[in-house]
Amino acid sequence: MAHPLVFQGKYFFYPIGNTSAVSLLRDIAPEEPANLLLLGCGDPRNVLYSIFSEHSHSERPLDFTCCDIDPAILARNVLLYTLVADNQVSQDVIWNIMFHFYVDKSTLSQLAAQCKKLLDIGETLKAWDASAYGPFLKMGTQYTLDELRRHWALYNSYHDLPVERRNAVRNAFSEKSRTAKDLGIGARSAGPVIDKATKVCEEQFLAYWKTGTTFSKTKDIATASFLNPTFVYSLIGEGCNVHYGTDPVAPFHLAALFGSGIRVSVTDLVKIVKAEFSDWCSAFRTSRGRTVLRFFASEATALCKALGGFDATGALNLGIFVAPWKTQFLQLNPAEYGIAPSTFNVIDSSNLSDHIGLLNVLIATVPLLRSPASCGSVLYTESLTYHGKDATKEFAESLYADIHTAGALLNLAPTDYVGGFSSRSNTHELIAYMAGRQNQFHQTTTWKAPASGDRLASSGDQPLPPVWDARQLGTLLYDIYHQLFEQEDSHHFWRLNQNNVINAVAASNIVHYIRESFVLFLKLVRKNLQIPNHLWLDVMQRFINLKEADKSLPMDSVNYQDLAAHLHLHGVHTIPFLHITEKTGPFASWDTVPLLVRVILVVPREKFAVLESISETLGTPILQCDTRGKWSHNQFTAVHAAFGTVIRMGTKSRPRAIFKEDPEGRKGSSPIVVSFIMSAGLLTLERPEDTRICCSVRSTPASVMTLVKRLGIEQSLFSANLMDADHVHILPQDPFPSPKPVAAQGNPNQIFEIGRLEPVVVELDEECELISSLTSMVLVENTEAKHAFGTGAMPEVSQLSPCVMRLTVGGRSQNVVYPMPINGMQNKLRLARKSLYIEVIVPPSGPFKAGGMKVNPFPVVGTHTSLHPWNIHRLNLSSLPILNVKTPVQKKWVNLHLGSMMSAREYALRKAHEDDALMRVKETINTIFVRSSGAQGGDKIQRVFNLVETESKNCDTVLFVSDLKFDLSSHTIVCDGYVLPLTKSLLLKIEVQFRKLIPAMYGIPVSKVEIAAWKRLMPTLVERCRSWKHTDTCEYVVQGKIPLTDEMERDPLCSCGKGKDVDGMLKVPEWSKLAPFAVRIAFSPLFAVSYLEKVGRDPAAGRCFVCRGKGKPKMMKCTACGKVRYCSRECQSKDWKAHKPKCKQAVVKV
Repeated sequence: MAHPLVFQGKYFFYPIGNTSAVSLLRDIAPEEPANLLLLGCGDPRNVLYSIFSEHSHSERPLDFTCCDIDPAILARNVLLYTLVADNQVSQDVIWNIMFHFYVDKSTLSQLAAQCKKLLDIGETLKAWDASAYGPFLKMGTQYTLDELRRHWALYNSYHDLPVERRNAVRNAFSEKSRTAKDLGIGARSAGPVIDKATKVCEEQFLAYWKTGTTFSKTKDIATASFLNPTFVYSLIGEGCNVHYGTDPVAPFHLAALFGSGIRVSVTDLVKIVKAEFSDWCSAFRTSRGRTVLRFFASEATALCKALGGFDATGALNLGIFVAPWKTQFLQLNPAEYGIAPSTFNVIDSSNLSDHIGLLNVLIATVPLLRSPASCGSVLYTESLTYHGKDATKEFAESLYADIHTAGALLNLAPTDYVGGFSSRSNTHELIAYMAGRQNQFHQTTTWKAPASGDRLASSGDQPLPPVWDARQLGTLLYDIYHQLFEQEDSHHFWRLNQNNVINAVAASNIVHYIRESFVLFLKLVRKNLQIPNHLWLDVMQRFINLKEADKSLPMDSVNYQDLAAHLHLHGVHTIPFLHITEKTGPFASWDTVPLLVRVILVVPREKFAVLESISETLGTPILQCDTRGKWSHNQFTAVHAAFGTVIRMGTKSRPRAIFKEDPEGRKGSSPIVVSFIMSAGLLTLERPEDTRICCSVRSTPASVMTLVKRLGIEQSLFSANLMDADHVHILPQDPFPSPKPVAAQGNPNQIFEIGRLEPVVVELDEECELISSLTSMVLVENTEAKHAFGTGAMPEVSQLSPCVMRLTVGGRSQNVVYPMPINGMQNKLRLARKSLYIEVIVPPSGPFKAGGMKVNPFPVVGTHTSLHPWNIHRLNLSSLPILNVKTPVQKKWVNLHLGSMMSAREYALRKAHEDDALMRVKETINTIFVRSSGAQGGDKIQRVFNLVETESKNCDTVLFVSDLKFDLSSHTIVCDGYVLPLTKSLLLKIEVQFRKLIPAMYGIPVSKVEIAAWKRLMPTLVERCRSWKHTDTCEYVVQGKIPLTDEMERDPLCSCGKGKDVDGMLKVPEWSKLAPFAVRIAFSPLFAVSYLEKVGRDPAAGRCFVCRGKGKPKMMKCTACGKVRYCSRECQSKDWKAHKPKCKQAVVKV
């Protein structure tokens, strides 16, 4: 795990989820088999709701791989799944087991019986696989099965413990209940009606913590007198460690209840969530034949590394620890792996980014996405916490690079960033955050390959990865490195946090990145871009030159050896100062001395007493190891630790050691054994007697304030001399196999109209932060094209789709594909008539810019039989509750919710009467909702709307609203409706019936620009709720485009869905005769993206191209090209030799 090692003072157990359930199948086609990876899976809510949200006739296989670091979470989950599958215990009893702190004697007996049943299956993976649960509940490792069995045994034996132990636990629960305070977690699940839910949810929360149950009757509360042991045990052991915000209603959906207009009591609230839970369980029970769930008790990134290693090598055990503070290796179940998925089309990472950092999540998950360049893979990330002053902007800062640029490095980007809108709402979070009512800000992000939203670009052969300039890429990577670690230096810390000092100091122990994290990022970038060895050496040389020239991070020097060791360990790069070490000092008797060694330090248990004594106030101190000599000091942050003892093995010439873990862990008395990787040569720089190996607490503002008085300025917990054989062990460490980039090969059989395409070349701006241009070279090889081009024909170019340009030469045309959306209107051509090539140069597009997704803002992607929307989530309309529009209280919250669609920028556009397509579509959506709900327009409710083009006064689109429904998991509302696209030929068929409908129509004036946008939107609205299958003769396939047209009086939709699933139309006499020609659609508000609305950067933030420093006193530009910046004449002189050729090119281009 490439994350700082934390000494956990206080552990929180989350047996019940703290956000409402979502469908993890919302972004893949309904026919597509789903292989899902759930990292930090938590309780079963998302699995159950995903299954519940499937259409009743769905037959596709669902394969969930569920990972959680806390085995107690999985032990509870498997208990639930088996109880539901057995169908021998009442739903009320299952609810009580899963959600009540206290249960009655009968419930406790049924829990014990189920635990015994699971334990009786046997101890081995083979025995489990052969059981009745083996076909659909699978254990990923023997360690997982062992841990789950251990917890089931603990549940069974808890009430047989000595009275004193049980009383201590019960008193801890009682004490926590006395201080319970509602955090608003339950009310968040009401989404747009959060204000209506707050009071009742608070009453429920306080009652739950007071009684430990959701009961309202005194008799039921009184009989629930036994502590539920499934809440007693967790990763940290026995006791009351459940989070103080645990709320049984939080995983469920409350908008339909509180948006109904009726008065709601706590009893009503509990009844509704129990009913929803029952529906989920029933759906799971009936899905068993096509559903598989796999379980891993493991830290998330460890599992990702193991699965990635298995996918690459077939090895079941790569020597990866299952988690920090554990010594068991993650060994995959041999009976399953070979069959089980190791790559996935859906990965959900819960809110792991809060715990390990967004960049670490991306580094771990991107390699496991199945064909990320295709349209069928998606990653979900979430965040709940924030540490800065502006929660809405914190996401954009968490990548440590421009989102567009990071997306190009990772081939992954947020869909709401690419498209400029989201179909999911978190405006209730924004309102609560701005009002200061909650200290969390929930944000979910959907990630896909940037070009996968372009059906034209993602079909056929995938282009080669883009090529980056080595110096520019090395500069960009160094800038990311600088941002990751600059707050280690006190000067930078205070400068960056001067307006938020109190929060910054409090959060200064929350550090997610170490040098190994950055090395793994480099490894991923190289793999994604398939950079060959000779170019990668240039990239790394630029990086190292900048690192050594930059004097602004004095603390970075003590971490250089840590960086160097991991660069070599992971096969990314070997810095020259790593060299073969002489056989001296600790290596005097070794046969051979490798470049790297693992240093093991045995720390007496009592040395950690100072941390344990103040654990409640200390927070999460970070542990590190150091080597200290008379004149040298180096820090090492990739530390592994466990409780136990080290036993020497091997010989002096070939040392080995084994570790014996203390089963009591933290509650035992064994030493803490820490280990880290370093250069062997570093241990011979000073005399062995002058070298100490130390275990210390990382210096942060928070730790300094607490620990310097207790531990001294070094904050050292323990140190031992290098030659202390009792406490220091040194073992050889082999590097991991070097990455072997596979040279990407184009399809040799591919036929080009003009000629082959070279890889796209990425050009960064003068600061090496933003992508300024993308250049695609087309070799003119076709005979006709050669002749025309050679005799002076001028090539023509136009933009076909978000990522594709169309190049035409002498009557021959060819598509030019880019790896991201582009602005084709600003294209430039560079012609080489003698050398016979054409370069098509375009800038990337971005949110609210021309070209790009504005060419088609609402793409439908996939194959002809398996289509789905790209940036609007799918829905099963049949599973959603109806919004009752007859209650007058709806008007206020519906108006408020719809009004939150637009950003301040869009309101300004509307005020200025600008014809922005997305803004106008939002306006029309707003009109349809307020008129069909009665929120505006008096008492009359409209249900039939026609879009009237303002110039011609023609109408060719009629929308029917059957019902308004709650889109529960996306915290918004949706129109369950139908569209009737009108053509001249259709009007002749339906003229009589259509005339009868005209008096009921509400006309909405729309511009030509908006009409075209609606034509592009219609296929997406159809696909997001489709319950039928496309035919082999689908017009989308025959014509090769979606939509079929964006012209007036022509139908943009295929005919596959006409007259299907139109029961809502058949119920209305005036509509029923038109039903055979209509198609069911689901449309809902499209929301602005909170982290997007301020785009740009401060020109004064420029940095020197040589040393990355600030101006001395101000920045200067190269006078020749005006692009590259320097802090001083000295730096300009240093760079002139390398810059001169490019400077001349730039001047020539100008």
